[in-house]
Amino acid sequence: MTNKALSIFNQLRPVTVGFDNVFDHFERMFEDDFRGLSVPNFPPYNIVKTGKNSYDVELALAGYSKKDIDVSLEDGVLTIKSVKSEEEKEVEDNNGVLHQGIAKRFFSKAFTIADDVEVKGAELKDGLLKVSMERVVPEHKKARTIDIK
Repeated sequence: MTNKALSIFNQLRPVTVGFDNVFDHFERMFEDDFRGLSVPNFPPYNIVKTGKNSYDVELALAGYSKKDIDVSLEDGVLTIKSVKSEEEKEVEDNNGVLHQGIAKRFFSKAFTIADDVEVKGAELKDGLLKVSMERVVPEHKKARTIDIK
């Protein structure tokens, strides 16, 4: 499937304009599936439509603090990942753990965001990270009535 000449999406490319990145995304997704790669299921998450043009991505992150999480947006990809704090690195380096019954899982989760969606903010409350987004519809894409002369 890595050969684009064999891609089923190449049949759709000639009849669309400006959707190349969508087809590339689907091709990467299918390539990953065929290689036996699966999407990690930690942390569990929800994608919630909270209004006509607003969405929340919610991740269950019990036990994590704000300093343990990095949220970034680059090239239309929202990435949420865990980071090691300096204190954890120091304890790990000094082998200061007497008993480790609760392992801190490190993760990275990525979401592809449409070009017309803006990330408004993120909030960590009661073990739930909520990243709020809003779809901004430009004037030229809004429905309007055309007067007939």
